[in-house]
Amino acid sequence: MRRTFLAAAAVATLGASSLAQAANELTLGAVAGTTGAGADLSWRFSDRWGVSARYTGGLSWSGDFDDDDIEYAGDIDLRAGAMTLDYYPFSGGFFFTAGVMLPDMEANATGRARDGMTYELGSNTYTADQLGEVRGTVTLADSVQPYAGIGYRKSHRNGFGFFGEFGVMATNIDVSLSTSNDYESADAQFRDDLRAEERRIKDDIDKLPFYPVALIGVTYTF
Repeated sequence: MRRTFLAAAAVATLGASSLAQAANELTLGAVAGTTGAGADLSWRFSDRWGVSARYTGGLSWSGDFDDDDIEYAGDIDLRAGAMTLDYYPFSGGFFFTAGVMLPDMEANATGRARDGMTYELGSNTYTADQLGEVRGTVTLADSVQPYAGIGYRKSHRNGFGFFGEFGVMATNIDVSLSTSNDYESADAQFRDDLRAEERRIKDDIDKLPFYPVALIGVTYTF
């Protein structure tokens, strides 16, 4: 009986110690992924719950693409902050997460007539002398957007660990087109054609209403 009691007490003590270690832990990580590279800070305030804050950015690239009679050259810049509540169902490293992201994801492009002479928008044709260049801004996501995901963070044990997270963020697509000669201010028909082109591009992009967030990194838990 005495041995049984001592064994039970030892198990209880180890369990309590493990829970105490899992609680009130601070984890700092260096992460990178589909929203750029940056830092992740997490506070594990109990064995199953924690809160996190993250900022990533610096992800950008340039490219060319064609759209009907217009050749575009553009670049895209991605950055995002996040604030989430994390739930660790097994009191280990695996977690579910939900919260908000504060993205700033925008693409800017300049378009020129493919033949160097004319643009065709809708059923109408306009000359390069009339329009100059077509300039466009596409906003993928900004302001505050809901976010949910799953991941792994070694915040239940001190020391270095691996971090991984995958989730989805809602987008709010917006497209704005203009011309370098401000021709839309002088011609009502062209202005209507330009707005129709904005809606067409938005509909093409808006077929996927979520942006995938995938991150990996290295953490240290204090």
